[in-house]
Amino acid sequence: MKLIIRWLLLACALVVLTQWDVGISVRDFGSAMLAALVIGLLNAFVRPLLILLTLPVTVLSMGLFLFVINALTFQMASGLMDTFQVTSFWGALLGSVLYSLWGLVIDTALERMFPSVRWPQQPPM
Repeated sequence: MKLIIRWLLLACALVVLTQWDVGISVRDFGSAMLAALVIGLLNAFVRPLLILLTLPVTVLSMGLFLFVINALTFQMASGLMDTFQVTSFWGALLGSVLYSLWGLVIDTALERMFPSVRWPQQPPM
């Protein structure tokens, strides 16, 4: 249930980003839901590979290159979909940063609303 709510809220965050004129456009809410799914899948499968391949650059830039990787995954999602468009690399960079911040806010709110179930600890023997 928590995953579905997070997905819907991230789709809403994409719609909000289109209203802020950061170089991102999405056709409708259904397209935003699909874009949120594609971005999530790219972040789960492609982003770790990109991080591994660019590890020396990431270390030399003290982690700042991760912003570039986030922007690239955002542009990849735009390239995979016709209904979700990013106009430029700078739009992708700003959009990915704002989308990540929205994701952080959403994750924090959902964790407070639906706290994780913790198993009772075993007493020491």
